[in-house]
Amino acid sequence: MSFRRFSLLAAALLLTATVAVTTARAQTALVSDFTLKRADNSAVSLSSFTGRKAVVVVFTNPACPFSRLYQSRLSSLSSTYAAQGVEFLFVTAPINLEQTAETLNSDKLKVKTSGADVSYLTDEGLKAISLLGVTKTPEAVVLQPVAGGFTVRYRGAIDDNPQMEAYAKEHYLKSAIDAVVAGQSAAIAEKRASGCLIKRN
Repeated sequence: MSFRRFSLLAAALLLTATVAVTTARAQTALVSDFTLKRADNSAVSLSSFTGRKAVVVVFTNPACPFSRLYQSRLSSLSSTYAAQGVEFLFVTAPINLEQTAETLNSDKLKVKTSGADVSYLTDEGLKAISLLGVTKTPEAVVLQPVAGGFTVRYRGAIDDNPQMEAYAKEHYLKSAIDAVVAGQSAAIAEKRASGCLIKRN
């Protein structure tokens, strides 16, 4: 084996090992408890869902065109998995309005969506956003109850096609939920989301 081939093989093995370690770390990160607020100002704590198989926290914003494109898909997922012990929490996140205004100029994103109404929660102080490391709307985090709290099993995009639901080939969020419900690790622990940047204080 030539030195060049050996170097390429070593680099490939190192990359594979790095991805494996990153995935393992992402799927073992413990999340401390946080509290969200309902519209009536009552509190909803993450710790109140320890009896669920999984908790899916979705950060969204009605003013974000990407969030609107995913509204029906997320509503459908929430309805589908409710009977399987999976809780969906929809959290309104503040977004960069300048970026949203630019995005709205894209004709491809000017579509009407349908979906069941959901109850939106507020993340006061952006504590949940900081704890879960999300940066865009919509972005989802799949949490699994474990001893001592919750573990992040997946964070990122809902699927690989925000514009056309029918053309989506990789359903990252659904696959992650299926894995957790089946007692397995998600094949993909993190996938960069497409959407509106969350505005931090």
